Amino acid sequence: MSGIKMLALVLITLGVLGLVYGQFSYTQETQEAKIGPIELTVNDTKTVNIPIWAGVAAIVAGGGLLLVAGKR
Repeated sequence: MSGIKMLALVLITLGVLGLVYGQFSYTQETQEAKIGPIELTVNDTKTVNIPIWAGVAAIVAGGGLLLVAGKR
């Protein structure tokens, strides 16, 4: 399988996942204070929303790459 087809499948997969889930969350750990042997850390959960247009654009771009790769 060529690299273009692999990229196309990855784009289509990411686009579909973006449309299905719509967002993803991650945890960021920050060190707030360190006083001698004692450390104070804070876990902050952040959420990133994936716009619908980004998922659709990824699917369209992946489909276009598949069409181009298929004509070669």
